[in-house]
Amino acid sequence: MPLSTDEHIGARVRIARNAAGLTQRELADFLERTESWMANVESGRQPLDRYSLITAIADVTDVDVVWLLGQPYRLQRNGGSLAHAHIPALRTGLRRAGLILSGHPGLAPQGMPVDMDDLRNRSKAANQARQGADLPRVATLLPGIVEDLNTALLMQEGPVRGGALRLLADAARTARMCLNQLGYPDLAWVAAEVAAGAATQLDDPLVKAAVAWDRCGALLHQASLSEALAVADAALGDLEPLATAARPQEEALSLRGALMLRCAIAHARGSQTDDAWARIKAALEDANRLGPQFYDLDNHTVFGRGVVAVHAAEAGVEVDQPDHGLNVVPKVNIDEVPSKERRTHYQVDKARAYRRMGQLPAAVVTLKKAAAGAPYYVYADPMARALVSDLAQKGVPSQASALSSLIRNMELVR
Repeated sequence: MPLSTDEHIGARVRIARNAAGLTQRELADFLERTESWMANVESGRQPLDRYSLITAIADVTDVDVVWLLGQPYRLQRNGGSLAHAHIPALRTGLRRAGLILSGHPGLAPQGMPVDMDDLRNRSKAANQARQGADLPRVATLLPGIVEDLNTALLMQEGPVRGGALRLLADAARTARMCLNQLGYPDLAWVAAEVAAGAATQLDDPLVKAAVAWDRCGALLHQASLSEALAVADAALGDLEPLATAARPQEEALSLRGALMLRCAIAHARGSQTDDAWARIKAALEDANRLGPQFYDLDNHTVFGRGVVAVHAAEAGVEVDQPDHGLNVVPKVNIDEVPSKERRTHYQVDKARAYRRMGQLPAAVVTLKKAAAGAPYYVYADPMARALVSDLAQKGVPSQASALSSLIRNMELVR
């Protein structure tokens, strides 16, 4: 059976609209939609499949985007329950990290010192799981890593403590991504701030820029678009001397391009079409300078030409120019992007683009392919879920079996 009426996004839109004292017509007028469209959204007959619309509704009704989306989705299959089971321990570790970084007195280590080489290897494993879109494994690994790094910060001095700070910034950034995808935006922000605290103590401009990229990611998940732009533009200003030097470091160019992509998505979700494409163009220029084989795995962004295409696909859907989004980066092979997480993100947005272009069978096939490679990542993605709900209502006879599988695994029926 379909989800009950209190579980779909339309029911929460109705609650938010009523709390704001708006009629269906008034909210529809704000969104430049019809009253009947609004009624269909609230009844669950019209899925909301773009962050730009969801962000606009949240803005005018003054509610949280994540609440509108109904996150976190506590899916029971594909490791979902395992991922959520580790969140309390991660929350505790991040809270202690924040206290330690602030210099709070009276804190005692919670364990014995751990070999730094072991911590580096475990951190590398968490990053590999992140880029592999394996959220349950990331959630399993992180609590122990963070707590062991807390112990290192309390017990070590000098260069060893500096190494622990770098690893903590890295682990907290990995946590930010995982928590955003699992539907814990407030805790994701805590993780981003822990990374920022570590970066401040390191006083490394490139680490600070990388952390700003994560801060933007956390803000975008909460639809804080103007704040995301402010953080990104401030970081871009700090990077500019490094990126425009006579012989700029690759890392500086890469981080500048990655921050431009954050700005592009913020503009796209705010329906600022020209600004979104201008930022995509700027990012592509940096990617071209770095070369077709360049991808920045060290800084988690995986920035390169393929990742510009990933963001362009999402921007195209959000500004309702899906065809342009899929083709704005020429001669790029997404399969060469060395991150399953980024490739999966692209496939979700490519499926959304196909839907907007009326190619429903292609949308199902693309999303099914994405789910085969990274099941939990896809099944817990809000826009993928909205797309499947929409396709289920419209019907895709030629892909009925694949669509049915997606519906069951997303637990859209019970």
